[in-house]
Amino acid sequence: MSTTRTVSVTLGERSYTIEISSLERLGKIVSAFGSTNRALIVTDENVDRYHADRAAESLAEYFDEIEILMITPGEPAKSLLTSEKLWERFAEMRVDRRTIVIAVGGGVVGDLAGFIAATYMRGLAFIQVPTSLLAQVDSSVGGKVGINLENGKNLVGAFWQPKAVLIDPTVLSTLPEREYLSGLGEVVKYGVILDAAFFAMLEANVSKLLERDPEILSEVIQRCCRLKADVVEQDEWERLGVRAILNYGHTFGHVLESITHYRTYLHGEAVSIGMDFAARLARRMKWIDDAVVLRQRELLTRLKLPVHAPKYDIDDVFEIMRRDKKNEHGQICFVLPQYIGHVERTDVELSMIRDTFEEAYRAD
Repeated sequence: MSTTRTVSVTLGERSYTIEISSLERLGKIVSAFGSTNRALIVTDENVDRYHADRAAESLAEYFDEIEILMITPGEPAKSLLTSEKLWERFAEMRVDRRTIVIAVGGGVVGDLAGFIAATYMRGLAFIQVPTSLLAQVDSSVGGKVGINLENGKNLVGAFWQPKAVLIDPTVLSTLPEREYLSGLGEVVKYGVILDAAFFAMLEANVSKLLERDPEILSEVIQRCCRLKADVVEQDEWERLGVRAILNYGHTFGHVLESITHYRTYLHGEAVSIGMDFAARLARRMKWIDDAVVLRQRELLTRLKLPVHAPKYDIDDVFEIMRRDKKNEHGQICFVLPQYIGHVERTDVELSMIRDTFEEAYRAD
């Protein structure tokens, strides 16, 4: 990349910089943290073919000892079983508190490697190098790390801020089409929840986004990171309710992921369907009109994202929704739009959810 963009995440002693530049900058960035000559890369088998070696080559200029650990690709890898294997591997390798852990991969790799870094020896320095669009615009920023249980997604985890985030948009050229489009689901989310002008920019640049235009991507990634950083700076630990808006589309989206055991939908696909469901629900509650529902749906559809899912048993849907982390006092909570660029968190009656669920499977 010819132009370097940066986003500062201001969190006191946990502050860090997101740098949008070239993967070849990794060694110099990582060398600024800690007095160690050992770097440990966690990646998956898909990413290793394209980017892990580049990362290792960049680190080689500054580190004497570089090791790569690979996990199986896919959401099922975010498990207690994989975590235990990595903890045991760290122990066998005699990883110490000065070792720097570097996640090179998509959201699964970042969440899992970050969780291992947060928990092994009560905390190791951690760097995020996201290689999927979804991870670049969302999961690599903000310090949420964790794993899934059979009963729900990300139910075990921690807040563990990285020391730095390095984003190279050019790595997206190797991303499979479906994975890339999935990331656009989270991109659209930021426009709906926080930035109407950004949403309009996306509408005006659909062709360039589908073509993976590097300049548009660099601008989009920077804007999404800035928007998320603004929220995280206000509510790092998710105690004030501010950060909950980032879960727009996720309440029903997580249902789809959980009910299909994380094997049917990519995360951004599930979020896209979840956003359409949330907009329908907001319309039924008279928060928005048809125009907002249709405008969001049109952008998602133009970006080749799904907005419909097969019908599932409503009792199963409710059971999974009740386990959502946003819920309080037994009420099911949704993040719903009031207009493009603003959402609110609210409790929703089961009857309202049921009626919206039934409506979603009838023709509009």
